[in-house]
Formats: sequence, C-alpha cells, structure tokens
Amino acid sequence: MTTLDQPAARPPSADAPPGDSPQRASRPRRRDMGLLWFLIPGIVVLLLFQYIPLLGNVIAFQDYQPYIGIMHSRWSGLQNFDVIFNGDQGFLHALVNTLELTLIQVIFVFPAPVLLALALNSLVSDRVKKWVQNVLYLPHFLSWVVVVALFQQMLGNDGMLNLFLRAHEMGSWNIIGNPDLFKGLLTSQVIWKDTGWGTILFLAALSRVDNDLYEAAAMDGASRLRQTWHVTLPALRGLVILLLILRLGDALSVGFEQILLQQGGVGLDQSEVLDTYVYNNGLIGGQWGVSAAVGLVKGIVGVVLVLGANKIAHLFGEEGVYQS
Repeated sequence: MTTLDQPAARPPSADAPPGDSPQRASRPRRRDMGLLWFLIPGIVVLLLFQYIPLLGNVIAFQDYQPYIGIMHSRWSGLQNFDVIFNGDQGFLHALVNTLELTLIQVIFVFPAPVLLALALNSLVSDRVKKWVQNVLYLPHFLSWVVVVALFQQMLGNDGMLNLFLRAHEMGSWNIIGNPDLFKGLLTSQVIWKDTGWGTILFLAALSRVDNDLYEAAAMDGASRLRQTWHVTLPALRGLVILLLILRLGDALSVGFEQILLQQGGVGLDQSEVLDTYVYNNGLIGGQWGVSAAVGLVKGIVGVVLVLGANKIAHLFGEEGVYQS
C-alpha cells in the first residue's frame, strides 16, 4: 500500500546497469576466477624457489656443515657477522668494488635505454624503426658465456683488434686482461647486451604520448629539443623513477656470471664483488655461514634502499612501486 508522498517501488528494469543487480555484479568475479587459476603455477614456483629457500638463511647464525645438515649444525650466534662488522679485508675490498660498479652502472647503464628510446622514437619511418629494434634486441638473448667469448675474440690479446694493429705494425692493446680497464669493460658489455631490450618499456610509454601535445608545443615555437624536455621526458618520469627504485633493490648485485667468467684474467683485486665473494668463500672455501651472513645483509640493504627510495618518490608526488 502506497501513499501520495511515497510512490510504490518499481521492479528492476531490464535496462538497468549491471551494477544495480547483485547477481550481475557477481558475474565478473566468477568470470575472473577462471583467470585467477592460471596464477597458481606462478605462485607455486615463487614459493618453491623464492620464499621457501629464504628459510636457509638460518645458516648465517650457525657453524654450518653440509654433511650434518642444518638441524645438527652448531649455533654460532652473530659470529659469522664479524667478517662484516669487524672489517675483514677481503669483504671490504669486495664491497668497495661492488659500490664502484653500482655507481658506474647507474650513471652510464641506466640512462642508456632512455636515450636509445628517444633516438628510436625520433625515427620517421616505422619500418626502419622496427628493423633497428629487432637488431638491438638480439644481444639480450645471448648468454654471458657467448657475450664474454665475443668480446675476447674482438678485444683479447689475439683478438681482431690486436691482429689488425700488429698487421700494421702498431703494437697491441691489452684490453681484456688489463685490470685498470676491467670496470669499463664490464660496463660496455652490459650496455651492448641489455640496452636494446631495456628500451621496450620506454618505447611503450612514448607511444602513449598524445601527438597533439607536440603540435601545440610546435605552434608555440618550441624546438625539437624543448619538445623533448617539456613533453617527452615528463611522460617518462614516472617510469624512470619506478625502474630506478627497482634497480636500487639490486644495487649490490652487479653481474655474478659476467664477472666470474672474466675473474681469472684480471685477478681478485679489481674483480671481486660481493656475489663472487660469497661464491669463492662459500662454495669454494667452505665458509658457508660467513657467505650466508654476507648474502643476508646484502638482501636487507636492498630492501631498505627500495623502501627509502619509494618513500622519497611519494614525497615528490610519484606513485613509486607501491602506495603506502
């Protein structure tokens, strides 16, 4: 029974939006459940190979012996961390080399994909752009064994460069085995191998920039350089900050396989980093607890750097990796 002030309720119309019906609102969720099942294999892989192995960090607090296992190894407390807190010379040397390589790669390696993406984006012909992209992507799919072998064939003592110099009586130039050039060699190898692949995200971000912004800037008299500065770079700022934060998480990891393959030619003074220090003292030297302690501290430092950089990004108005 209704009154004049309160009209009778009408039944839901067939033209009502899906949000008006609880049954219809639940349909997308049921539909997405099928997609969520595909996440299960990835979650299982993460659990088995990423999270469960974290429990092995307990050996950082033990005098771990592989032949008696974790359950029976003697507890040593913080004794394994003395190599860090008391300044073991081998550890300090590896730490200094790691920080130097990290700084070099942040300065030279990280901006390389951005600059290459800007250069590719300026190409007029899409056909040429796709061909150049395919060529630049190829080195990423080569293993470090192949990359190091290629550089040795080109720059080694008996490589193409020195054969050319000797053929023209110009002496030789020792690059591969020169400790003073080792860090520069590592950086050039990383740039050659991964810069092309790193442009994918930046080119995707550039493709979303509205062309009307460039036309408006050109009508205002902005040159190509000023269009890049005021239109292109602001479009990449969020992505650059995000990738830089993620890069800080691996700041103390500077290429284990790449360095280990070339360590014998230059010696430990210039090539020993934290990852190779853990390998040489853990698997080779048998100091399992000390190596685990170094690896644990390195992981904690990476987490702190990511959290700190993400907080700074929020202060400057960027989203960062996650919202707090």
